[in-house]
Amino acid sequence: MIAADGEQLGLMSPEQALERARDQGLDLVEVAPNARPPVCRIMDYGRYKYEQKKKSGKSRGHSTSLKEVKLRPGTDRHDLEFKLRNARRFLMDGDKVKVTVMFRGREIVHRSLGHEQLDRVKELLGNLASVENPPRMEGRFLSMILVPNREAVAEARRHLEQAKARDEEPAATPASE
Repeated sequence: MIAADGEQLGLMSPEQALERARDQGLDLVEVAPNARPPVCRIMDYGRYKYEQKKKSGKSRGHSTSLKEVKLRPGTDRHDLEFKLRNARRFLMDGDKVKVTVMFRGREIVHRSLGHEQLDRVKELLGNLASVENPPRMEGRFLSMILVPNREAVAEARRHLEQAKARDEEPAATPASE
């Protein structure tokens, strides 16, 4: 038996424990039912449940959000690589990435260029991302949604950490003669 302030009260019958809890206006909660003898605690059960719910809400960590990378049908290779650097970072952070190809004016006639651009994006990102929503036209925008591939992201993180560790090692200097 444990009191509300954490003090050990020792062994007692269930009736005595219930009476003590009622006197304090609190609840008697069995915290370790498999122990011999079972362990009970005097506490405000409603408040305990509220705090547990609050803790579980904080521990969820990073919630995935949708980040967007915008391209044009004529986006050049270097610019594409630059934009995909951001997409890789988003994927490494666990976010989904929406890749959008914007068409202006008469460019809309050449939708195949947009599809080629999105295929190039899939190819350059490799196994780091998998397609959640395939390319789809929405007005003047052709877009697809990519989600991070957990195994590939973990592998990429491992490689980054190994590379950082190698860079931090002091270089061996030759002994002066």
